Amino acid sequence: MDGWNSAPMTGSEADTTLAAVWTRHLLVWTVVVAVILAVLHRDALHLLHLWWNTSTFGHCLLVPPILGWLVWQRRHALAQVTPGLSFAGATLVLAGGILWLLGDVAGVAVIRHAALVFMLQASVLAVFGMTVVRGLVFPLFYALFMIPLGEQLVPYLQTFTAKFSIALLELFNVPAYLDGVFISIPNGDFEVAEACSGVRFLIAMIAFSALVANVCFLSWTRRIAFILSAVILSVVANGLRAWGTIYIAYRTTPDFARGVDHVVYGWFFFAVVLVMVMAIWWRFFDRPVEGEFVDVRSLQPVAVPAVSTRKLGLLLAILVAATFAAPGYALWVQSRAAGPVTEALAFAAPPGWRRTAYAGVPWTPVYEGASATAMATFDDGNGQNVDLYVAVFDHQREGHELVGYGQGLIRPTNEDGGWAWAGDAAPPPGGLAAQINYGGRVRDVWQWYLVNGRTLASPYAAKIEGLKARLLGGPQQAATIIISAQRVDPMIPSHPALARFAAAAGRPDKIIAHAVIAGGR
Repeated sequence: MDGWNSAPMTGSEADTTLAAVWTRHLLVWTVVVAVILAVLHRDALHLLHLWWNTSTFGHCLLVPPILGWLVWQRRHALAQVTPGLSFAGATLVLAGGILWLLGDVAGVAVIRHAALVFMLQASVLAVFGMTVVRGLVFPLFYALFMIPLGEQLVPYLQTFTAKFSIALLELFNVPAYLDGVFISIPNGDFEVAEACSGVRFLIAMIAFSALVANVCFLSWTRRIAFILSAVILSVVANGLRAWGTIYIAYRTTPDFARGVDHVVYGWFFFAVVLVMVMAIWWRFFDRPVEGEFVDVRSLQPVAVPAVSTRKLGLLLAILVAATFAAPGYALWVQSRAAGPVTEALAFAAPPGWRRTAYAGVPWTPVYEGASATAMATFDDGNGQNVDLYVAVFDHQREGHELVGYGQGLIRPTNEDGGWAWAGDAAPPPGGLAAQINYGGRVRDVWQWYLVNGRTLASPYAAKIEGLKARLLGGPQQAATIIISAQRVDPMIPSHPALARFAAAAGRPDKIIAHAVIAGGR
């Protein structure tokens, strides 16, 4: 039988044989990882780019060395077990490839990144078997923190921070007015911008607290309590920082307060919160300093034969094929004809409205990579202006997606002090609504998506329909229709005017059909 000798082995001979078995499996796994990273090299490089250049995910650079340290802590226990293999793990690698395909076709980078990490995790199960995976449960789980995920929390954290700040300002008798994420006090105006939402500290704190919970605690109750307290303290501390900045501005000047905030804010602020969390929980650590992370006796109580070289070779071939399958199908999807080209867009005035010059504060939605965009202003004859914007994507692909990071009503970072998101609003039928703000000026916005022949109100639904169209051969053209109006009085919504214009212009799909000037390919 493979892996067994007919005569009993001495301890040193058994150790040597087991070391040779581990060497074979590690070699196969190294080849598999190299193939996965080579085939999906664009996404691997994109991950590194995000880690290095995006402050929200800067902590991800520490995750790979932390994973190495976690595995190193378990090396002695793992060295005493015989690695196996798992064809179910190979199936999971293929499933990860399918997930990557969905992310690639939909143009959702975070899905591709998650699929890449999942394929690497599944490769451990495939090449080393369930026994080894049981000894590496936490390191494999912690690998999930390599995925740049969490920016979706920004609007919720902005809203919470703004409301938290206004509550404390009122408690301290500071006259303040809240409009979405904008706070006004007698001597200045403040915006709880994306950078002030605290999302990067929250994400980093979750990663840190999960690591500490595993390394320093044995009790699951204490682990969960520690993580929850760390998350809550991180969010509350960021709210206190925002309130403190505004309160200092009220007592001094806005410029002085911003200077203080710039000194306090950053990793120094995160370090203070981190030290506070550790100081609170230090006395409750219950894992012995020299305690083992893995009980080797529970991993493999009975000796098992080593996997044959033939089976390892077969597994390697299956894993390589599984890795290439989804990207190969993606190439076929991209090679299909995209349909006609949109040469330009032209708008006709709806009944009861006439074309006029743009009169508000300059603003244009951001839809980079569109096949065609156009914006026009219409007047109802009574001094009420409504702006119509359309962006058309003939064939969505990388860098040319209707829904993606950076695409939308405003730019993701408001460094130039332009229009900024102020909050959601009551949506129109079949659409979504928002308010944006520029220096106290308010613009009401209604928006619809048209993807795969359907009118949609959700960017997530638009992603799903785009995915279905590209995978199953539906209409490739996608578009967004945006109507908006800048309020004459910041306190009086312009929704009635938007409703009249929408009724006169007709359904969103009709607006697109009448606006597109198509040409041959």
